[in-house]
Amino acid sequence: MQPLANLAFPDTLAPMEARLVSELPAGPEWQFEPKWDGFRCLAFRDGGRAALTSKSGKPLARYFPEIVADLLELADDRLVLDGELVLPVGDALSFADLQLRLHPAASRIARLSRENPARLMLFDCLQRGDAILADQDLTRRRAELEALASAGLPDRIRISPVTADASEARRWLAASGGALDGIVAKRRDEPYRSGERAMAKFKVRRTADCVVGGYRTDPAGKSLASLLLGLFDSAGRLHHVGFVSGLTADQRTDALLRVQACAGPSPFDGSAPGGPSRWSGGRSTEWHPVRAELVVEVGYDQVTGDRLRHAASFLRWRPDKAPGRCNLDQLQGELSPDALESRISG
Repeated sequence: MQPLANLAFPDTLAPMEARLVSELPAGPEWQFEPKWDGFRCLAFRDGGRAALTSKSGKPLARYFPEIVADLLELADDRLVLDGELVLPVGDALSFADLQLRLHPAASRIARLSRENPARLMLFDCLQRGDAILADQDLTRRRAELEALASAGLPDRIRISPVTADASEARRWLAASGGALDGIVAKRRDEPYRSGERAMAKFKVRRTADCVVGGYRTDPAGKSLASLLLGLFDSAGRLHHVGFVSGLTADQRTDALLRVQACAGPSPFDGSAPGGPSRWSGGRSTEWHPVRAELVVEVGYDQVTGDRLRHAASFLRWRPDKAPGRCNLDQLQGELSPDALESRISG
């Protein structure tokens, strides 16, 4: 694609990023927004051309033609916008369906974009027409974003909610019932700091009680490397949903004794642990099954489909909980923008 010559920023611009914090900052200089679970996206419009790029600078436009078409319908014909591509399925966001868009076949992308269109949640404006806004404070940039919205936005392009009240942001988290990925805090008095971790993100840490259905050891076979986690569906089938790693030395020793005492046939009669994964790094993925007798409480952040997206953290053993009560309905996906708006306005 030819450069977007009438824009002040290249389509390889690095977005401003966020650092993880343990609590929301306080003070009148901060504003707060929902943290959406999708693909970070910079959107560019230059006359009759538009581009979408990921956080790493990779082009995304071919995978989301419905968003490109909507950008070209906006009244403003020169724009640089920051936001998040999300894909609602009912009242939830589906990261799994979003990933399905990254497909080489144009025909499949076109079909998916018609059947289940994505949305672009906007939260910053770096250029609007001749106005270069990245050096302006966030208050001015937000005002321009809202002015853009007042001129009319297609249904698939939305502006993310915002509040200057930290207690209101915490109310959003409470109203979501744990189904909001977190809150992003931004200073209203600062410019856009491309490529810097100049925002703060407070992420929800969820918990689940899972059945231990197997384990993996280190290459020497002497130390426990991870516990394989399972949850039952409504038909009573046990599905592999993720794993726990990063245990301390004492926890590994204790866990290895527990799982070895429960050695038995594989309890996974739903989805089972497979071969190499993105976590294996080429290492052996051989695993040892155990009877479905041990329950562990774990902490997790995000879900893709019916699986934990990242490694879970060990919290405690749950000898008081029956394995059969460890069900898939514990896993919480992310609320769609419409569902969140309904909850926080109710």
